Amino acid sequence: MHADVDLSERDRAVVNAFQGGFPVTESPFEPAAAAMRDHENGVDLTADDLLETVRDLDERGVLSRFGALVNAQEIGGAATLVAMHAPAERFDEVVEQVNSHREVAHNYEREHPHLNVWFVVSVADRDRVDEVLAEIEAETGQQTYNLPKLREFRVEAKFFVDGPLADGLDLTHLGPDVTPTDETTLTPAERDLVLEIQDGFPLSATPYADIAETIGQDLEWVLETIARFDLEGKIRRIGVIPNHYALGYTENGMTVWNVPDELVPEVGHEVASLPFVTHCYERPRHEGVWPYNVFAMTHGRSEAESDRRVQQVRETMAEYWDVGNEDWDTLFSTQILKKTGIRIDERADANTETRGSE
Repeated sequence: MHADVDLSERDRAVVNAFQGGFPVTESPFEPAAAAMRDHENGVDLTADDLLETVRDLDERGVLSRFGALVNAQEIGGAATLVAMHAPAERFDEVVEQVNSHREVAHNYEREHPHLNVWFVVSVADRDRVDEVLAEIEAETGQQTYNLPKLREFRVEAKFFVDGPLADGLDLTHLGPDVTPTDETTLTPAERDLVLEIQDGFPLSATPYADIAETIGQDLEWVLETIARFDLEGKIRRIGVIPNHYALGYTENGMTVWNVPDELVPEVGHEVASLPFVTHCYERPRHEGVWPYNVFAMTHGRSEAESDRRVQQVRETMAEYWDVGNEDWDTLFSTQILKKTGIRIDERADANTETRGSE
């Protein structure tokens, strides 16, 4: 299978190598390139070659960005998945009313006989979720079904391509020696750092030094804080963030399952371990409307591949209980209705306190 874009062997190696585990050091491209050269299936390139390749992939749209994938859930505020019905004769009107709310970050039309509109509400104040949903119901005349995440089994949207280093590299051990904390709020300096890196790192040989200069902090503080955030889960991973559409992963299916409650922890963990499952959560049922409690997102580079992967999820489920046809469904997205991204700045601002000296 091949990506839709024209990728050289070096391009493929870079995409595969560092979808996480990128070094947090003053000159990170030096050890990153050395690790790629030294790997038994690696490629021969210098630090300058690696930086130039990342720049080129970014400019061509193969990457959505290079840098840290910030975990908005750990930064502050809340986000939830919401489903609703938009009648065919009012579809555009209802969607426009939903999308007019700035708290709605993503919105997709999905194939389902009733619940055809699926959107994410992101707020700085957790109490605001119910208010937003009440406003949407009042405006549209349609009921919303809130499906907050009850348990997260996996969020790791990595998309590999055929070529070298298909198992990736992990150089996080090269970063500073830090100890995670149990702080849930941010200092003003930490907030500034989050806002500076949320859309990617500078594409330079010294990205962390450039970040430090921009926010007026010492390089060592930036290195230590980013490494600590990685340990604490405020950052999910550091490296290249691919544009999965550009890599040919155009088919995505949201599989939903009515798993017996007592089996959810074990089943969720097992399904999340499948390499092609990018997201796996437990969410609440809605009696009489929505019987499913486990969600697993799969991606494929063709409809046939996507179907095979959904079948593998079903086979995995079937190892734990007798899965009937009424116990699951796959909701394919038919169009993107809105995609503005999570407003991390507002959530970080609301979760910032002054804790001693900076």
